[in-house]
Amino acid sequence: MSNDRLMRIHSAEFQAMAERVLRVSELTSRLNALPFEDEAGKADLFERILGRPLPAKVTIYPPFYTDHGLHLDLAERVFINQNCTFLDYAGIRLGERVMVGPKATFITVGHPVDPEERRGWLSGGPIDVAENVWIGAGATILPGVSIGRDAVVAAGAVVADDVPPASLVTGGKAAVRRRW
Repeated sequence: MSNDRLMRIHSAEFQAMAERVLRVSELTSRLNALPFEDEAGKADLFERILGRPLPAKVTIYPPFYTDHGLHLDLAERVFINQNCTFLDYAGIRLGERVMVGPKATFITVGHPVDPEERRGWLSGGPIDVAENVWIGAGATILPGVSIGRDAVVAAGAVVADDVPPASLVTGGKAAVRRRW
């Protein structure tokens, strides 16, 4: 699914997605109930959620939430803190050494604004986060956003537009404040 593509809610593609969401919700509820030290149990559930093993040196602190899992691409040395949500149906990529603060949310799908289309369609686009990016606590990354290498997204920022490399974005709707 891309920024310019819509998915009809009453379609086979949507039905398949909805079935996967139910399965992954079951798996993440199990993951989030495991004792923290159960590394083998966590590894098994992450492999089932993501459709492949976690890459080397990826750290994820539960609770962890995703709605699809199969379109979440994590590079090596990614760190994801507690209580983060990844709605990944349209695809989320986190590059090497990305750090994600607690309660951050990545959303790749939504609904059209038009009231006539809202209940019949999903819209969205992939999120791409380049290497060495830091996402602050409680930040929200919206569909179709790319975040450039070495950028910092401040705590609580809502990112609706692309973020240039080596920049700091802040605010209710993130705005570039400085570049380096």
